[in-house]
Amino acid sequence: MFLKHTQIAPARVTGLLHAAEAASRAIPPAFPLDATVAVNPFLGHTGEDLAHAAARLCRVAGVRLTRPRAEIATRVAAGEITDDDLAAALIASSSPLKPIDLAMLKARLHAESPSPAALPTVAALVASATGTDWAAVIARSFGLWAAGHFDRGQALWTPRPGHGAFAAWREWATHDLTPEIAGLGGFCAHVAEAPDTADRAVLRAAERLGLSAEAAETAFHRLLVDLGGWPQHARWLLWRAELAGGSDTTLTDLLAIRLIWEEALLAHCPQVTGEWQATIAAHAAPVSPTPDQVIDAILQDAAERAHQRRLAAALTGSAPRADRPDLQAAFCIDVRSEVMRRALEAQDGGIDTFGFAGFFGLPVAHRPQGSDEMQAHLPALLNPALVSTSHTDAASEASTRIAARATRAWGRFRQAAVSSFAFVEAAGPAYGVKLVRDALALGPRGLKPAPPPQIEGGLTADQKAQTAAAVLRAMSMTAGHARLVLLVGHGAQVTNNPHESAYHCGACSGQTGEVSSRLLASLLNDPETRAGLPAQGIHLPEDTLFVAGLHDTVTDEVTLYPDSAASGHATDLDRAKDWLAAAGSIARAERARRLPGATGDSLFRRAVDWAEVRPEWGLAGCAAFIAAPRTATAGRDLKGRAFLHSYDWTADKGFATLELILTAPVVVASWISLQYYGSTVAPRVFGGGNKLIHNVVGGIGVVEGNGGLLRPGLPWQTVHDGVAPAHDPLRLSVMVEAPAEAIAGVLRKHDTVRELFDHGWLHLFALRDGRVTARYRPGLIWEGGGEATDLAA
Repeated sequence: MFLKHTQIAPARVTGLLHAAEAASRAIPPAFPLDATVAVNPFLGHTGEDLAHAAARLCRVAGVRLTRPRAEIATRVAAGEITDDDLAAALIASSSPLKPIDLAMLKARLHAESPSPAALPTVAALVASATGTDWAAVIARSFGLWAAGHFDRGQALWTPRPGHGAFAAWREWATHDLTPEIAGLGGFCAHVAEAPDTADRAVLRAAERLGLSAEAAETAFHRLLVDLGGWPQHARWLLWRAELAGGSDTTLTDLLAIRLIWEEALLAHCPQVTGEWQATIAAHAAPVSPTPDQVIDAILQDAAERAHQRRLAAALTGSAPRADRPDLQAAFCIDVRSEVMRRALEAQDGGIDTFGFAGFFGLPVAHRPQGSDEMQAHLPALLNPALVSTSHTDAASEASTRIAARATRAWGRFRQAAVSSFAFVEAAGPAYGVKLVRDALALGPRGLKPAPPPQIEGGLTADQKAQTAAAVLRAMSMTAGHARLVLLVGHGAQVTNNPHESAYHCGACSGQTGEVSSRLLASLLNDPETRAGLPAQGIHLPEDTLFVAGLHDTVTDEVTLYPDSAASGHATDLDRAKDWLAAAGSIARAERARRLPGATGDSLFRRAVDWAEVRPEWGLAGCAAFIAAPRTATAGRDLKGRAFLHSYDWTADKGFATLELILTAPVVVASWISLQYYGSTVAPRVFGGGNKLIHNVVGGIGVVEGNGGLLRPGLPWQTVHDGVAPAHDPLRLSVMVEAPAEAIAGVLRKHDTVRELFDHGWLHLFALRDGRVTARYRPGLIWEGGGEATDLAA
């Protein structure tokens, strides 16, 4: 019945639908503002190398995936990138299109590669023929509909709630006269007679547009990119559904919508048919990089080798460690923690720090006080296995909920079309006090703590011991515990910033690490846990106390939460607070040197300044991931550019923890690194635009100005200081202290992780005793393996 209706051969139907699926999978997900998670914008391209991805994204998006050659040439002239770096990158390239020698590569360094240009859509061709900017008309019309349809509680009214995107848009579009006013006569009727399902609409449009199965994949991809961040939001809906074992068709719906526009425009302006057929032929050609794209990929690799060479020089071997330290502090692996950890260890030789993903191994969905909404406090790659809550007694819960409802009602009164005028009349003068306070950055300081969280339903004694043991092993904290052990999550106090959650903990799905750190501290202090740990092979000293904390990465203040009885540890806590305060002062002074116009003391004001576009740099600059004992990196100034994960392979039986590190924290770190990379080198497609003209739409994301397409990724002010990029776009260098064969064994088991390394999206190195000994090459091959490896080789 379906095939008869479409009148398309079955093989062609299959090919076209497969192309639509492939195009959809090439779109990265964009998480909503309340739980922003950094996402690899090249998630759909990890099966190919950088040069091929550059060719594909040039075709569909018109972007370059590497920095301008002039920047590389400047670094070569300054000696930052050496001839050895260039030669090593040239030798490593397997492309037949690469320059024949170093001299030719250096000669091409001074000739910029051609400006990328996407293949035109029908809308672009018709715009050239008629003078009407149809891309802008589509963006305006589609963006207006999408903002209402996908709204998550911001709007007071949404069109056609409860219906799929395609059905809802068809009803909207049959009454939207914008296209007809712009000159596309009969568009409403064209939409009304469109097929009733997205799949049918895709197939009919492909037939009318003359798209072959060979051309369809990149042609469809081109149209999805043309809709800005909305397909990325739809890809997130699919991601979320698949994580829960389901599916979602919104991406196909959006593709069908965009194809209906293409159909109508081609019928409106048939004189572009010849140009469109040439475009189809270009789409049907295999995706293959040009010699310039190959050269740009080689130069990118050379820049990364230069950084790896300097990083290897800083890792000079393992340092000694005290048998029982005076203080231990576990921080998130976040690069911002590296500065604070180094500053804290400098306070006293008896201080040890650890690095572990900020959800602290507890896969929790959390129910905040006064709410039944669930917040994920774990990496986006995982499903929660536990539920926690900060709900208190019934009276407090009731008052909290009443206050929240009153706040929402007041907000709706302030925003509604009619009552907003009454709000100004009634509350304007009083509201002026708040405006003045915020303008002078006199708002409340610090992140507001929540009531202590607890696991709903509790855990049995065995579950407590097993969970605690698993976390301690993963953290490489199975012996040598201090009297006081701090578990420090992180968050960021910012004001008037829609991307606030992007500054929080990525391992906690854009929430702060407070809940996770407090839950773990409570678990490890629990008498039932302590009683059961010896049976798990772990013996905690009776005098060891775990205390949760939260590192504010804007101000470098650490708040401690002594939820458990701290009798006998008052002196330890006071001393720890002094050390943390001194370390915070050092960290602020170091970080302020990178922030335009900042001093160490001014960081507090920046946290509450509603006009501050750069309260901190977030993870800008991230370039390395090191999984090793702290002895390998202690005392080394890694300049806040390295994710530091504590790992002792000698205590990792069966290499289960190594497998966990490579398949979870490394992947999350790669998402962060590549999001910063993409937002820097291709901001038009993968960046969030200009903060100064952002407007929040639907609680989902932002648009620039008063409408248009959703902007995914990082705002320009997050990666650029106004004069030059603040982020050095480098693919992440992963260094793991473990036997090379054990690392390769994990990669053999996980194809999706292996392809990140095999296709160059990540670099991989093995360490021994704190020194680089081997470099990974595609195909489970290692260069080196004995003495320290020359990274220029």
